[in-house]
Amino acid sequence: MRDIWTGEKLRLRGVEPEDWRHFRELARDLDGVRAAGLVEPPRSDESFRRWTAERAGRPPGGEAFRLVVEDLADGGFAGAVTVGEADRRAGRFRMGVEIGRAYRRRGYGREAVSLLLGYMFREERFHKCEVEVNAFNEASLALFRGVGFVEEGRLREHEFVGGVHHDVVVLGITAPEHAG
Repeated sequence: MRDIWTGEKLRLRGVEPEDWRHFRELARDLDGVRAAGLVEPPRSDESFRRWTAERAGRPPGGEAFRLVVEDLADGGFAGAVTVGEADRRAGRFRMGVEIGRAYRRRGYGREAVSLLLGYMFREERFHKCEVEVNAFNEASLALFRGVGFVEEGRLREHEFVGGVHHDVVVLGITAPEHAG
């Protein structure tokens, strides 16, 4: 029997200090960065080392955390999942996923999201997960819809990416919908 962090293709694991190069590559992937709406000035290697070391030193769990998506076949760094903006009183949280170029459209994002939702719904007893996706990011919209997320609304001209204001689609899934 596999543990709750391991799927068919991947396992979710904690961030290690040596992961900094992989996080740098995710940040430099212009397609992924633009899809997420996170265009930033270039960062130094030292800033990535510090950022990754700080995350590696955090205690596990909590209201906000990041996990690495690791390929079971070769131990490769496939991406990361993030939990943030958790509201225990209301029983909801937000999440995000980043998958490296070599692992996209191969089921890694879907499996990583499903594993994380399983943990948050069954072990942490949250009731609902929300995500916000730029309306032009068709791959992410398809990923979340494929896992069972339902569109709940649209924030018109909400994000400014590439010199243009874009809509943001708000999607959600409840624990019963995920278990269903």
